[in-house]
Amino acid sequence: MKAVRPKKQLGQHFLTDLSIAEKIAKTLDFSNYSRVLEIGPGMGVLTQFLPWKEGKVALIELDNESVNYLQAHYAPMAKNIYEGDFLRVNLKELMGADPFAIIGNFPYNISTQIVFKTIENRDQIPFFSGMFQKEVAQRICEPPGSKRYGILSVLTQLYYHTNYAFTVKPGVFNPPPKVDSGVITLKRKDNYQIDCNEQLLFKVVKLSFQQRRKTLRNSLKTLGLPKNITEDSIFDQRPEKLSGADFIALTKKIDHGQLST
Repeated sequence: MKAVRPKKQLGQHFLTDLSIAEKIAKTLDFSNYSRVLEIGPGMGVLTQFLPWKEGKVALIELDNESVNYLQAHYAPMAKNIYEGDFLRVNLKELMGADPFAIIGNFPYNISTQIVFKTIENRDQIPFFSGMFQKEVAQRICEPPGSKRYGILSVLTQLYYHTNYAFTVKPGVFNPPPKVDSGVITLKRKDNYQIDCNEQLLFKVVKLSFQQRRKTLRNSLKTLGLPKNITEDSIFDQRPEKLSGADFIALTKKIDHGQLST
């Protein structure tokens, strides 16, 4: 069967270096999970280094041509090859109720959405390993205090320990992207259940960074907070100075203030 042609509209950049594929696969530690879901396997360059022969791997692929290629080359696991959009699929229906890990060489154009969906399903996903555009990978792992630190950094680090594993150069892809890539791992924290209004927390984080050059007092004005709350010194800060724990504390102050009015 012919090799799959990379499709620009799907953001496909197929990894061709087997040593890098194997290195990504080796990030899996199978701690607190027994199955793996690979997103966007393409022609299975990474798949071949995963434990698919033991039935521990499922694949989800949007591209029909890639699905046909995978079914031909990985026939024994055909029942675990799904054609569909990871961002739209119900993960409990796809994978069952047990914990599983996510792995993949992700299309750049949906990579941040993949992270957000992982966060939404964190109760079932204790581990995540993936390749991103290097800038996005660095942003996810960035600590407080820098220009790269933002919404994605805070929300991911609230629930996962982040690790920037290694950089991948453009020449090992077909076609080569215009930028470097970065592989990261996310390991879910033991205390990933957060004791605050999470819906409000997400709103506070997003509003804060939408006007990141302003102090929190100004960027959170649309919440209509009472003056006795905004007089707190935390509102003098800019959002990049706050850790995840700080944002939780801030959310509790805001929630208490709203309940009191």
